[in-house]
Amino acid sequence: MITRKVGPALACGCTVVVKPSEFTPLTALAAADLALQAGIPAGALNVVMGNAPEIGDELMQSTQVRKITFTGSTAVGKKLMAGSANTVKKVSLELGGNAPCIVFDDADIDVAVKGSLAAKFRNSGQTCVCANRILVQEGIYEKFASAFVKAVQSLQVGNGLEESTSQGPLINEAAVQKVEKFVGDATSKGANIMLGGKRHSLGMSFYEPTVVGNVSNDMLLFSEEVFGPVAPLIPFKTEEEAIHLANDTNAGLAAYMFTKNIARSWRVSEALEYGLVGVNEGLISTEVAPFGGVKQSGLGREGSKYGMDDYLEIKYV
Repeated sequence: MITRKVGPALACGCTVVVKPSEFTPLTALAAADLALQAGIPAGALNVVMGNAPEIGDELMQSTQVRKITFTGSTAVGKKLMAGSANTVKKVSLELGGNAPCIVFDDADIDVAVKGSLAAKFRNSGQTCVCANRILVQEGIYEKFASAFVKAVQSLQVGNGLEESTSQGPLINEAAVQKVEKFVGDATSKGANIMLGGKRHSLGMSFYEPTVVGNVSNDMLLFSEEVFGPVAPLIPFKTEEEAIHLANDTNAGLAAYMFTKNIARSWRVSEALEYGLVGVNEGLISTEVAPFGGVKQSGLGREGSKYGMDDYLEIKYV
């Protein structure tokens, strides 16, 4: 997250103050130390830690700060946007997602399972581009669900420093409780647990990779971002219904689809209200392409030449 912001900022000649998440401060300090070792001048890259609201208020009110860039929750992003109004700062925001992953009945099952697995379970479901809702066309639903559950069963949960591990813990206890709340809400409204659905035997903040079947749009798993290793499967009948379900959210960051039909891939890509669309591909982030969302998933883009624009002002002489 930090390199995506600091890289273009320094390249454009800006100095930077980084306020890392209070849950992950050590990587920010390590990055700052490496920057000094690499020859970036002292004072060009600064890291400040402590009380988030106090630091945020100070940065918002300062007229020396000309731009705010933030990756995190939509709720905090809105506060930063409002706080930037008094000094009319430039703002770029990478906020929450609610990524749909649409599997059409003309998809290659193996490609769809592999791609959906990668999109859902990277970082144990804790990224803003993780597939949050897997929409599966009725004609292929049972076949896909069976193959997907089998693939999820093979995921190794454990210490992330071990080579065989593909699923680590959630970031803290609150994250586990949120996952439990979402899964409980879904089962109370008629969804069925196809795999997992509880804390892992390793304890702490580990949660079992989970697949929930027959999820509907009245459940939290559909309407909000679970940010954990839970894959909700949602059946649909037609392409039009899939597009409607996919767009039925205030978020608009990433979306995925699996189909062998080229015409459909273009048609659906254009209809999806998302800043990033993966077609037959579950891992779509790359530094050479513009990354960002629409609607309440944020403003601006990171990566590619377009990511430089957010750190520059146009002057006409």
